[in-house]
Amino acid sequence: MAEKVTIATVARHAQVSRQTVSNVLNAPHIVREETRRRVQEAISALGYRANQAARQMRTGRSRLIAVRIEPTRDGINGSVLDRFLHGLTETADAAGYRVLLYTARDDDQEIATYDDLLGAYDLDAFVLTGTKHGDPRTAWLAEREVPFVTFGRPWDALDGHPWVDVDGAAGTAQATRHLLDAGHHRIAFLGWPTGSGVGDDRCAGWRTTMTAAGHDVAGLRRESEDGIAEGERVLRDLLAHDAPPTAVVCASDSLALGALQAVRDAAAPVAVVGFDDTPVAAAVGLSSVSQPLAAAAARCVDLLTTLLDGQPTDQQVLLTPTLVLRHTA
Repeated sequence: MAEKVTIATVARHAQVSRQTVSNVLNAPHIVREETRRRVQEAISALGYRANQAARQMRTGRSRLIAVRIEPTRDGINGSVLDRFLHGLTETADAAGYRVLLYTARDDDQEIATYDDLLGAYDLDAFVLTGTKHGDPRTAWLAEREVPFVTFGRPWDALDGHPWVDVDGAAGTAQATRHLLDAGHHRIAFLGWPTGSGVGDDRCAGWRTTMTAAGHDVAGLRRESEDGIAEGERVLRDLLAHDAPPTAVVCASDSLALGALQAVRDAAAPVAVVGFDDTPVAAAVGLSSVSQPLAAAAARCVDLLTTLLDGQPTDQQVLLTPTLVLRHTA
């Protein structure tokens, strides 16, 4: 009969102490990377499987993190969350956690799902996406002292809870400055209806940069719901004016792809920049603002693990996006 593989077996194989193996399993972030890798290789080679129930009794944790899968609208912007989830899963795995995915139609159903999941799985924490003004989800979790972080700012109070976000205003400011440097003065903005925290932030970067350069933005902003058809419709309306824009910055790649459809019939070339740098943007040569999604996911996990360990943590992490230039600007 084959010898049972235990923590002691792994420790001998990796030439470390049993405590080090235990740390790799229960608190990997405190172990040096080289040592952690050696222990993980030993675990893999020996086929060791930790007793999850016993580990949970020792640590008081299930090592499960839950995050919602949001419904895709047009098959384009859904890829943004897909990339974030991929990075979150990889980083959580390296820290010894597993990610549990769930779906919900709206905030009420999501909150009901929190209650169900906490009862069924004894989750350690949640990662929330898609934050908004007056977000009832964060209020529900905070009231019950359930640990969580958000990918997205708490738009009503920046110090409300731990969060990681991407500076959308910095992204659209980069795009607008590039277009100004290229000689454009009539630069439009296609965005979402006022009241969206993310949308208003992205609009602010365009407006501030245009105003600082001495350009009037009156009549150059258009609002619509997100989507390719919507982007085409609102830009066609702008291009029909006596003084049409020569360039446009968009709040999403979906709006920008619609804008590209509209500029095909324009009397003069119109530069277009999107936001999110989706695979479709790369495929069609659309210039776009790229979010550091892998870094955002990693920082979310860092905040959570530090929070769960009861250690002081930076409550707010704001990351800077990058403008990716292609054929359209």
